[in-house]
Amino acid sequence: MARSDAGRRGDPPPAPDRLPVDVIDSHCHLDLMAGVSVADAVAAARAVGIRRLVTVGVDVETSRWQADVAASHPDVYAAVAIHPNEAPAGANEAAYAQITELAARPAVRAVGETGLDYFRTPPEGRAAQRESFRRHIAIAKQTGRTLVIHDREAHDDVLAILATEGAPERVVFHAFSGGAELARRCADAGYAMSFAGNVTFKNADNLREAAAIAPPDLLLVETDAPFLTPMPFRGRPNGPYLVPLTVRALAQARGEDVAATAAAIAATAERMFGPW
Repeated sequence: MARSDAGRRGDPPPAPDRLPVDVIDSHCHLDLMAGVSVADAVAAARAVGIRRLVTVGVDVETSRWQADVAASHPDVYAAVAIHPNEAPAGANEAAYAQITELAARPAVRAVGETGLDYFRTPPEGRAAQRESFRRHIAIAKQTGRTLVIHDREAHDDVLAILATEGAPERVVFHAFSGGAELARRCADAGYAMSFAGNVTFKNADNLREAAAIAPPDLLLVETDAPFLTPMPFRGRPNGPYLVPLTVRALAQARGEDVAATAAAIAATAERMFGPW
């Protein structure tokens, strides 16, 4: 690849057309968006119909950052947690206490992202992940916050722990990674499914099948920015302003008008993270 080509791949994609109904980006990492201020990210998102954002921590330090940002930006809410891949080394009593304190702040509306990741964590670290997941479930229930789940190649164990521990009132599977079977199991349990830009990828038929059958009252959309940039810009920096590309892909997968899909997403987001 020529140096000039590499530079173009690193450029932010152009803004898509505005959505007919405002929605929220239910999961992004504003702290990881290099060279983009929070104010600029919010303004770019609002210009295309992304009215609000949920920015997500992965450890105590980043969770505190998200909570502080949300407290100073009315269009931003925060989620706080120790990511499952951080759990083997970073989850301890002091960390849980700090996450609990942060979760109680008014601008923090979720505990997450927590859960299980059997793709990146070797077997010897999975017991620590499971214990951390249980502790975060308890924190979500204690603070009355929505639980935001990271589930990678661990569907059965995630669902089993939720059933055993007793799920909080509101649960979101972030960057939904299963197919139709997992979508049905989540729907039966009342868990919301948040679809990211990878639903637009050519090889993501399983995600589109899941999106097609997700009940409208359990449907969410996210960027996971700066990751999972939707097509046709895969590999370039992602941002909340690109949510419309994913909403339109979801509408196509569901055989719906874009406005209907966006309205369903907005209503689910209000129930999961609102009122704003």
